[in-house]
Amino acid sequence: MEAGHAHTLYRRGDSPVHRLPPHTKLAAVLGFVLVVVTTPREAVWAFAGYAALIGAVAALARVPAGFLLRRLAIELPFVGFALLMPFVVPGEQTELLGVSVSVPGLWGAWNILAKGTLGVAASVLLAATTELRALVLGLQRLGLPSLLVQIASFMIRYGDVITDELRRMSIARRSRGFEARGVRHWGVLAKTAGALFIRSYERGERVHLAMISRGYTGTMPLLDERPTTRAQWTTALTLPLAALPLCLLALLG
Repeated sequence: MEAGHAHTLYRRGDSPVHRLPPHTKLAAVLGFVLVVVTTPREAVWAFAGYAALIGAVAALARVPAGFLLRRLAIELPFVGFALLMPFVVPGEQTELLGVSVSVPGLWGAWNILAKGTLGVAASVLLAATTELRALVLGLQRLGLPSLLVQIASFMIRYGDVITDELRRMSIARRSRGFEARGVRHWGVLAKTAGALFIRSYERGERVHLAMISRGYTGTMPLLDERPTTRAQWTTALTLPLAALPLCLLALLG
């Protein structure tokens, strides 16, 4: 895990959010999402406040609004599902733009859209300000089981290697005149998948033997042992702590 692995969501910068330890940001995002999910769907004003908090964090991290909005496109399948709810959920009917829709369906659609969008936006900001390798180290610092941390780290390290292996195999097929045009070519594609699996498995065996020869005993050392200051925790947890009063007011109101 020594080498850096930048991902497409990461946006390089030197903002106060970028400099926070990754495990504090992970805890902050988790806390914020829990607060958002707990908020009653009828408290529309509370969700507006959460959106303002997300906007403030994005401004502090120097993440442009366009960058954030483009990455929110990942939730489009859920948006499509939410837009169907007013038409399929039974219950009291009302008129909206001349169309009869279900009141419970409207509230359900709003609940999914509001909470889902805020959760995705917080996750996008986390990814935009934290390198993928640092996220794995953050999970390690938070006490995620060592086996899961190792699996995640190997996925990061060798994902691109396996993808490049598949690309070379595809080039080799095309250089021999092969083009997948229908069902009759599925056999060739299945053999390609099988060959890729075998190569990946053999690579894993070689890597495992190399690790054992270098003293691997089943656990990976904690690579980031720098202590986290109270100020860093306070700064990171500002987001969920600022959102918590809005949630409490919504629950009590």
